[in-house]
Amino acid sequence: MHLNENIKLLGNKITLVPYEARHVPKYHDWMSNETLRQLTASEELTLSEEYLMQQSWREDSDKLTFIILAADIYARDNDEIAAMVGDTNLFLRLDPDSNERVAEAEIMIAEPQARGKGYGREAMLLMLKYAQTQLQLHKFEVKIDMDNAVSLRLFESFQFVETARVKVFHEVTMQREITTEWIDWLDKQVELKMEDYNS
Repeated sequence: MHLNENIKLLGNKITLVPYEARHVPKYHDWMSNETLRQLTASEELTLSEEYLMQQSWREDSDKLTFIILAADIYARDNDEIAAMVGDTNLFLRLDPDSNERVAEAEIMIAEPQARGKGYGREAMLLMLKYAQTQLQLHKFEVKIDMDNAVSLRLFESFQFVETARVKVFHEVTMQREITTEWIDWLDKQVELKMEDYNS
């Protein structure tokens, strides 16, 4: 999606930047890890396929992605690649039954030393707030592996509720309606700060 190609989102612990071709080699290294692929329900791709996927994320109107940078490393070194710790994504769709616009959210903290520091929480809150202000959405949705207790707790803390459990896929679906009350709650959790992103 071109919506975010020229902006970055600033948090206290993290910075979100658009997914660029220069990020692909490190991202590809992450996705060579079988455990990460399993947790994110991702297929292993070749490096050339990963470059095509990055282009797809940029061009397709139903996908939005940011790379998560550790703000302290980025501020110190001004090196996005060294500061990369994960990514966050949205897949947009129209619910055929309700005709509502739904965004399926994903978050991955790929660097083991970056886990447990609140990066995923802040990145996801920034992504949710950005999407809530920039896209016309009715609800957010997540699909999480049943064994991923960390992600299940994270989205419960965002007031998502379980709507389905599919044992054959080993997956839990959770949703959050975007209501005035929830937007008020979200506003108390995170301040949306944006800057120009000059590639």
